[in-house]
Amino acid sequence: MQRLTIAGAWLHVPVVHADERGSFHEAFRAEEFARSVGHTLELAQVNVSVSRRGTVRGIHFADVPPGQAKYVTCVRGAVLDVAVDLRVGSPGFGTWEAVELTQDNRRSLYLSEGLGHGFMALTDDATVMYVCSQSYAPRREHSVNPLDPALDIGWPTGPYPLLSPRDASAPTLAEALSSGILPRYEDCASLSLEA
Repeated sequence: MQRLTIAGAWLHVPVVHADERGSFHEAFRAEEFARSVGHTLELAQVNVSVSRRGTVRGIHFADVPPGQAKYVTCVRGAVLDVAVDLRVGSPGFGTWEAVELTQDNRRSLYLSEGLGHGFMALTDDATVMYVCSQSYAPRREHSVNPLDPALDIGWPTGPYPLLSPRDASAPTLAEALSSGILPRYEDCASLSLEA
């Protein structure tokens, strides 16, 4: 696994074995994951979303503790997947990094607790699978507006971003900070060696 510039975010680039029948790759291997990241990934829930081109989902995060780590894979189509450092007190607070996840490159993105997550569908029927360390709990779930000019996420141009009402009305990073809903870096660090 490759460490990204945001601490706690990792990219898995698998070896894909292809022949005339198709292809095979390991999307996740617990031993490799633990060796790279420094801890295991608990499996509590697996989600699958299907999005039309131009849809933006996120930026989502959960209260820490317990937080919600995610291992994200695009199994059909393509998405621009974004990790945002929302951890108050982190050296990288407010920064983001984007990677393209596609059905062809077979990459996966791991985001540790406290990082915000979002993506834009680059194709119709973009299908994303998330393995989550904690089950969905509505009272612990939050959003930051993915179009916040202060974040200035480099979403692709093209179709107007399609947002859910929740994401469209989500607070800016500054508003989320002043409301006290953002996770604290030290709380995240206690959950992961990589925070």
